[in-house]
Amino acid sequence: MDMADEKDQQPEKTSDDKGGGTATAAPPKKSPQKSPPKQLPPWKVLLHNDDKNDVVYVVRSIIELTPLQLEEAKERMIEAHKTGVALLLVTHKERAELYKDQFESKSLTVTIEPAE
Repeated sequence: MDMADEKDQQPEKTSDDKGGGTATAAPPKKSPQKSPPKQLPPWKVLLHNDDKNDVVYVVRSIIELTPLQLEEAKERMIEAHKTGVALLLVTHKERAELYKDQFESKSLTVTIEPAE
């Protein structure tokens, strides 16, 4: 094999190669400073008393649709029954709207409002 043939078979080095060429490595790029995500404004989810739903049904619905446990669900149902309204939970607006829709699908009256 001729020396010229050997040279033809070796890849040419470019400035991008990391070999022993004279190219200098680019400085590492700094990632932009990320600020922590802002917390979404809080919204209240309020359960209203009605005369058409059984208390057991209301408690079961609260347990099914929210992270509240049996005792907490009973307390909220009793409060709504006695005072007309009870605070179920506080969350961001989109989730509050979802809770409202889910409770309405079970014929329960829930409203949402800003917590601030």
